[in-house]
Amino acid sequence: MTVKSSISLSDEHHAFARAQVQDGRFASVSAVVQHGLDLLRQKAEDERLERAALKALLEERLAGPFVSTDEMRRRVGALAAARPDDTTAQ
Repeated sequence: MTVKSSISLSDEHHAFARAQVQDGRFASVSAVVQHGLDLLRQKAEDERLERAALKALLEERLAGPFVSTDEMRRRVGALAAARPDDTTAQ
């Protein structure tokens, strides 16, 4: 179903839309505006999906095991101790 609606465009937007029609890319200014709205809707949906995926990842991480501060310090210390000393390589 198509709904007829009246909108206002800036001179710049109208000129751009008319140029798209004159270049044969779209059949009308309305088609240009509809395409722009379709792109905006798709962008909003993509952002919604990205937020949902991030939320799921964060929830998964929160449900996972946590390492205490002391354990983290021990692990970092072990990594630092296992690292070769760069000053003796000269």
